[in-house]
Amino acid sequence: MQKGKINIQTENIFPVIKKFLYSDHEIFLRELVSNAEDATEKLKALIRGGKTEAEAGDLTIKIVLDAKKKTLKIIDRGIGMTAEEVDKYINQIAFSSAEEFLEKYKEIDGTNIIGHFGLGFYSAFMVANRVEILTKSYKDGPEVKAVRWECDGSPEYTLEEAEKEERGTEITLHIAEDSKEFLEENRILSILNKYCKFLPVEIEFGTESKWVDDEKKKDKEGNPEKKEIKVPRIINNPNPIWKKAPADLTDEDYKSFYRELYPMQFDEPLFWIHLNVDYPFNLTGVLYFPKIKKNIEVQRDKIQLFSNQVFITDDVKDIVPEFLTLLHGVIDSPDIPLNVSRSYLQSDSNVKKISNHITKKVADKLEELFKADRESFSKKWDDIKVFIQYGMLSDEKFNEKAEKFTLLKNTEKEYFTIEEYKEKIAANQTDKDGSLVVLYTSDENSQYAYIQKAKDRNYDVLVMDGILDNHFVNHIEQKLEKTTFARVDADTIDKLIKKEELQASKITEEEQNKIKPLFEQVDEKIQYSVVFESLSETEQPVLITRPEWMRRMKDMQALGGGGMSFYGDLPDQLNLVVNSNHPVIYDLVSKSESEDAKNIVNQLVDLALLSQNLLTGKKLADFIQRSVEIIKEK
Repeated sequence: MQKGKINIQTENIFPVIKKFLYSDHEIFLRELVSNAEDATEKLKALIRGGKTEAEAGDLTIKIVLDAKKKTLKIIDRGIGMTAEEVDKYINQIAFSSAEEFLEKYKEIDGTNIIGHFGLGFYSAFMVANRVEILTKSYKDGPEVKAVRWECDGSPEYTLEEAEKEERGTEITLHIAEDSKEFLEENRILSILNKYCKFLPVEIEFGTESKWVDDEKKKDKEGNPEKKEIKVPRIINNPNPIWKKAPADLTDEDYKSFYRELYPMQFDEPLFWIHLNVDYPFNLTGVLYFPKIKKNIEVQRDKIQLFSNQVFITDDVKDIVPEFLTLLHGVIDSPDIPLNVSRSYLQSDSNVKKISNHITKKVADKLEELFKADRESFSKKWDDIKVFIQYGMLSDEKFNEKAEKFTLLKNTEKEYFTIEEYKEKIAANQTDKDGSLVVLYTSDENSQYAYIQKAKDRNYDVLVMDGILDNHFVNHIEQKLEKTTFARVDADTIDKLIKKEELQASKITEEEQNKIKPLFEQVDEKIQYSVVFESLSETEQPVLITRPEWMRRMKDMQALGGGGMSFYGDLPDQLNLVVNSNHPVIYDLVSKSESEDAKNIVNQLVDLALLSQNLLTGKKLADFIQRSVEIIKEK
């Protein structure tokens, strides 16, 4: 037996490692299984290259939990190690890396550092108070003996010959008292499912039930009855679709894998992008477009990042652009280390290249789908609209490409590209100053009357009712020359698109001032400005409009954008527009001091408020009662 003391200056290295990595202590299992997988892959490479006569046989990595003995074992049939290799890789290299780790990170509360410093194996001491290694090399020869290494978390270890028939390595963790959670089967299973679900070597943990035909028992029809048997539980899919060629996959393969990734996701993906890059970096993966609709936050953290099929994280905002985090799927790149700090991700050149490439691939795929089958693309538009708008608002390169396939939908359920729509409305919706005016609605039901007024003038109205449409309108206006967007209820239709000078008023300014107080005194709770306009006699006598600029700022404030929260809540500025050319209004002039005039004004204002869903409570009850009285008088 060889006893030794690792030549390090820090006596309490394991407690320090445990303290520094405590927040990620479950990753010990990922590290140890990854090491086992690496040893197995190395053996397979030697066999393929004719470097050994060893036969592969069963290469399954086995995880064995014994709660009574308080042990957890990780067993592989990979290349194994000789005594010299154990001394080199466990006693020397790993510990020197540990020293480097301590020296560099002793002043910070670092996590996610294991592996980056070759500390993978020693992560075992985060949960174990004693660790054993029983290993036998694949190499032939009488001098190749199995060896046992043991350490109790101090710099002292023992290394001795041992009995082991098969090649490979068996690591036994004696779980510490403060880590009893790792003696629970479900806890171990959840970690394996999280980190090792797609490792390329089968991983066996425990057993599971399976129903099979019982040939000894028949039912009344003579068919075999079913019986329950226990079979080894294989927790991973060693050959996920992102490692396969797209030409070898069907649509059902992609959908099936999506269900495997997200068993609680009931909607099928709209479409997907298969990534396969080998220069200037290695990257594979599949990104799915889910039905995003109006909800952004619920969709986040659905892209899983892997390194050589080992799960790293689902927090990928530093690896892919922010807007792409709305997608689902997997990205696998060996060029991203298993364990990296946030600052590393933000500064690494490979990460930036990966981010830019994924953006380009997504834009190219969307353009390809648009050109190949525009009708199908249009049907999906309402589901992917938020994603594309988010990308255009946050990424200029994506915006340049997306302008070609971004669609605008009008109230007739017709879809147009931005350029197509400009051409459609150019002849009819250009005002007297030569500016193109795009009318839109954010709520077809509540703004129905305003939409109809626009249609009466043969104007077209876009539907812009999405969560990002308010920002998107601002974005398009800045990109397009001599083009403005106006919501249909922002003003009277003749003022939204000014074709000519408004007709003269049928009542004088003095008469307007005479009846103006009647309209100002109707409702103290709702703040509005009374303005007189000489509209057509066919227009309503009183309308409520919401100034476009103020409404946009309020909408942006509601979304948490625009920097307006500093100033507090913005008022809901309304205009009460009195049509000075309507017969009811110029009839009021002669009745201005009568009780009848007040009732008429109350009724007109309430009708205008009702059209904007602003009439509630007692005001609504009074309006209904007043309407009944008017009907009775008739």
